[in-house]
Parts: sequence; C-alpha cells; structure tokens
Amino acid sequence: MTQKIVPNIWFAGNAGEAGEFYTTALPQTSAHVAMHYPDELPDFQKGLEGEPVVVDLDVAGFRITMINSDDTVRPTPSISFMLNFDPLMFDGDADAARTALDETWAALSDGGQALMPLGEYPFSPHYGWVQDRFGVSWQLMLTDPTGDPRPFVITQIMFSGDVQDRAREAVDLYLSLFDDTAYGTVVAYEQASGTAAAGSIMFGEFRIGEQWFSFMDSNVRHEFGFTPGVSLEIRCADQAEIDHFWNVLSAVPDAEQCGWLVDRYGVSWQVVPENMDELLAKPGAYQRMLGMKKLVIADF
Repeated sequence: MTQKIVPNIWFAGNAGEAGEFYTTALPQTSAHVAMHYPDELPDFQKGLEGEPVVVDLDVAGFRITMINSDDTVRPTPSISFMLNFDPLMFDGDADAARTALDETWAALSDGGQALMPLGEYPFSPHYGWVQDRFGVSWQLMLTDPTGDPRPFVITQIMFSGDVQDRAREAVDLYLSLFDDTAYGTVVAYEQASGTAAAGSIMFGEFRIGEQWFSFMDSNVRHEFGFTPGVSLEIRCADQAEIDHFWNVLSAVPDAEQCGWLVDRYGVSWQVVPENMDELLAKPGAYQRMLGMKKLVIADF
C-alpha cells in the first residue's frame, strides 16, 4: 500500500521501549530506530543526546512514526487506530482471527485502560476500544469477511468539544487537497444522540489513494480533544507541494514550528519533504530546522 499520510505519535522519552512492546503486542509488527538525536541539542532537549528521536513501526505494512521527546503533549483517543481482524487474514479461519484479537487485546490492556469493554456490539460480534500503557488508543474489531475489504490498520479521527458535528466539513476539506480520494460508507445520526446533532456523522470512511481512514462525530462529551500527541505527516515531493498543503491547512500561527501546524479543527499535521531523512543527515540541518516554521527545502 502506498501511504501518503503517516501518523506520528509523541512519546515521553520511551519510544524505544514502546517499539519493543508493540512488536510483541501487535501481529505482523516490527520496529527500528530511524534516527538518533545529534550530540549538540538546545537546552529544552538536553539529556536526549544520542537517544532515538524517531522509531518507525511497521504494522502489517502500515507505517507509524514514534517521536521520542518530552512529556509536554500526550496522545488522546481523538485519534485512534482501528485494527481489523478479518478472518481472511487467517486463511478464512474466524476462530483464529478471534483468538488473535483476544491476544492483542490482552497485551494492549496490560497497564492500559478499556474505553469500551471487549464484547459484542450491534456493529461487530467482537469489538473493544483500549488506551494502552503509553496513552495510544486502539480499536479492535472482528471483521465480516464478506464485506468490502479494508486494511488491517485504519486511522480514525473523532470530532467532539469545540469541533462537535464538524466531521463531514473537515473531511470535505481534507479530500479537496489530495488527488484520488473518495468516501466509503457514511452513516449519519438520523436524530440527535447525546452531543451529536441529527445529520452529523455516526460513522464514516474515506480514502486518500490506497489509504483508508474513518471519522465520526462523538455523541459523548469528552474531557480531551486533538493534541500534537498524534499528528498526521504528509510527505511532499517538492516545495510547491509543501506550500500547497501548508497554505490551506495552517490555521494557528502560534503552532507553526519545524513543519508542524494545526488546522482549523485542531488536528496537528506535519508537512515535510519526502526525503526528510536525507536532508536531516546534512551537517547542522537539525538545528536549522528548529528555526523554521514552514519547511523550505532550499534552506537545508
């Protein structure tokens, strides 16, 4: 699968430990350190010299980047990861798919917190939502193999609080920015439900290229919202593409730093060159990046 958008998760100095944990907790998963901190760092990063700064996680071919930093921000359930345990992944064996789901649930729940207990729901015979020991949220679902095929990992975006009932509006904007996009299944609330208004989104899907996402308007009031704890990284071919996404998405000037931005809905994005690793390997490139807002390739 070609992955245009890579979720990034912020860890409080323990990304290496998390990488080791996920390789055993999640099926078909591997992790490797992609980049280390340089030997000279600004004061706010002192103590991280030589430590991993980026750990790449591959979950059944889906890439997640884990950022090793401080504890200033944390992930929240506003962006979670759906794991589709389709019996077709297990040679059509539904019992094997359920067993794998149960094993993954047990691993992620160890030291974590169940947000929706594992059990039977109207939309799935076996489903649960858990926030693991690192604060990352996962939704595990036993999938109907007769339905439209979906990848094992799908990023879900939940809108609540100040952006309640704006899920469809946000996704319309996101899809307008990319080529080869489409909606999948979209189910609206027929009548008001909790905090969700009639006509808002109970569950929806969209794709960008081959990559699938799901989205929803929450019908429960939450104490959390979007944070840079989970950001969505767009890898761009050139400066024109960086400018294209940056100029439309960035809506909070104070949040602009090192290629990071926050959009009008509070979602954090990173708009970076696709050869970012190569650029950062240049002498002094890391320090120069810290002084930028929007990344300018020529300045590396």
